Amino acid sequence: MASPTDLTDVADAPLLVRLRGMRPSLTPAEERVATKVLADARRASDLTITELAQAAATSETTVLRFCKRLGLKGYPQLRLALAAESAMPREQRMAGSDISANDTIDDIIDKVAAVDSSAVEETAQQLDRAALKAAADAVARATRVDVYGIGASAIVGTDLQQKLHRIGVISFAWNDPHIALTSATLLTRHDVAIGISHSGATSETIESLAVARGRGATTVAVTNFPLSPLATAADIVLTTAARETSLRSGATASRIAALTVVDCLYIAVAQRDLPRARKAVADSRRAVAGHHVS
Repeated sequence: MASPTDLTDVADAPLLVRLRGMRPSLTPAEERVATKVLADARRASDLTITELAQAAATSETTVLRFCKRLGLKGYPQLRLALAAESAMPREQRMAGSDISANDTIDDIIDKVAAVDSSAVEETAQQLDRAALKAAADAVARATRVDVYGIGASAIVGTDLQQKLHRIGVISFAWNDPHIALTSATLLTRHDVAIGISHSGATSETIESLAVARGRGATTVAVTNFPLSPLATAADIVLTTAARETSLRSGATASRIAALTVVDCLYIAVAQRDLPRARKAVADSRRAVAGHHVS
């Protein structure tokens, strides 16, 4: 199963979500156009193609190529799409803004809440349904599932492992690169390896997933960037849509988005045999019931 090669595969996703996802693959000139558009979509929608090209210190040809990369026919479609997204509710607009020195406590709360809720909503909207089904099918029939993640992604990996383990799926979560590579080397075509990385550029996770793939295991990537190196190393790609800014690198939004994806995966796997999954969850609850303070 091939990894996606173009952001037009998620055509239902909002334009700015697609743009954020494709940024690592842009040329320097296209990146300057993206920076101008993402900095102020409303203002960009008012610019002519010549004005946007000049603001980004590039050519009109680059702007047109930028439009094509987004799956748009031309510049008029870009202006219309930006104008439509600029008309979204205030809460959604705040989700794209960074914290400033003049923000009040209320502003901080509003912005954090907006970006977190937006991460869940936009992730759900653009999540590839066919890829999710393929991943759930692979996990459900796997002999074992190994999950790789470093840093904040390790938290997401542990959450997925605990969920799968609780419904009887033999699974392991590894955040030590050496142990992860050891685990990947021992996998077979009957197993599944899942690599989690917001950037899709974490070398240890990429290496582990690539080794697992070389051993014949079905590989799944969970990342915010579908054209990232991690996505390239995977058979199945599940993308998030979190917005990280200068103060929010590795912040809650990226984890919430990834947790949304792995929760959907877990439920889709459990659905394959609901009676068995429900019994396993009930049994595990009874097992720990005596450790709850009354």
